[in-house]
Amino acid sequence: MKARMNPFAVAPEAVNLMLEFSKKVEALGLEPSLRELVKIRSSQINGCANCIHMHTRDARAQGETEERIYLLDGWRESSLYTDRERAALAWTESLTLISETHAADEDYAALKPHFTEEEIVKLTLMIGVINTWNRIAMGFRAQHPVTPRSEAA
Repeated sequence: MKARMNPFAVAPEAVNLMLEFSKKVEALGLEPSLRELVKIRSSQINGCANCIHMHTRDARAQGETEERIYLLDGWRESSLYTDRERAALAWTESLTLISETHAADEDYAALKPHFTEEEIVKLTLMIGVINTWNRIAMGFRAQHPVTPRSEAA
């Protein structure tokens, strides 16, 4: 797959606005481990290799375990995730697949025991941000860094 364009080079002011917004949403106070799980899961659903690569690397750097990263796609069947994480992942899926789910009432209700209303807004903004980055990366065919197999071993 070949990159279509580099939006950072073509429209730096516009992309920098998105970067600034992303940083502000990051700083709103949700725990880093939850933020990375949400970013990875949304990127998995959207099929964004660039973002999956970036956020699995970031999660590892923050101490996330390989096992939890590997099992994220099957979080519903795994006991490795907290109830708070499960609620956030269900909401992530509901909003990422919004044309199918219409932000299901049961997914929203599942948040209530684990998140304040303010945290639900912050989580929702974070999900929106990663979905926007997925669309930028995929729309312009951003290339994730390639590690040759011999170096990866």
